[in-house]
Amino acid sequence: MPAFTAPDGTRLAHHSRGEGAPLLCLPGGPMRACAYLGDLGGLTRHRRLELLDLRGTGDSERPADPATYRCDHQVADVEAFRNHLGLDRVDLLAHSAAGDLALLYAVRHPEHVRSLTLVTARARALGVDFTPGHRAEAAELRAAEPWFGDGREAYGRIWAGTASDADFDAATPFFYGRWDDTARAHAKSEAGQTNEEAAGRYATAEAFRPAAARAVVATWDVPVLLVSGALDSGPLPRVAATVADLFARAESAVIPGAGHFPWLDDPRLFTETVAGFLDRQE
Repeated sequence: MPAFTAPDGTRLAHHSRGEGAPLLCLPGGPMRACAYLGDLGGLTRHRRLELLDLRGTGDSERPADPATYRCDHQVADVEAFRNHLGLDRVDLLAHSAAGDLALLYAVRHPEHVRSLTLVTARARALGVDFTPGHRAEAAELRAAEPWFGDGREAYGRIWAGTASDADFDAATPFFYGRWDDTARAHAKSEAGQTNEEAAGRYATAEAFRPAAARAVVATWDVPVLLVSGALDSGPLPRVAATVADLFARAESAVIPGAGHFPWLDDPRLFTETVAGFLDRQE
């Protein structure tokens, strides 16, 4: 398995899948091993995915200093990853919580980013968060689902910060466009993939300087794609469009019927959307 050393001496692993021009992929969670990204719905037919296991996850080492789990400290890991691959400019894709890491990297190293793809991604780095109201709005879209009754109350407790493990299990279907065998297997794979200590340290307020970040992206001459799921709450499609407006060059795409993992819900459309965006940058 390929690996490299971060500036603080932590050994970090990455995984290569597919063929073609490289696409650097950062997993969300926060702090979940990259295995759950799979082949991103078949995107490996168009790009060579270079998937990073963030420090303390998957095959990467745990750092000596747990404070380095904070996402702004991990910017140096992404820069070391770029250098390890020998790339001057990179196409960068981030899912979910990794949106903040990708944004922080882009703000600090704009000269090394060729394009940025944000998939159902956070934007706390730009001062945009997803509220309990957003979560409730998206949840009501699933009212006809057979699991909705038990799941809705559990979902509310998650965002209120009072959830039990059983609540997380009951609310899991909200994150998928279809609660079928594929979704169940994907959800089950999360066991053992997330570094809970790291997740708790990842996105504290001290990591972000939203006003400064907005000033950079407002004039940043790099193409950005924001992909959202029509049934997802983080972000709602209209919130993703608001985030897109903060960039000098951004477009947004909504995958109908998709949740937080749109490459599972509609692999063909997801792949066409992302590959089409990347191909236009050639």
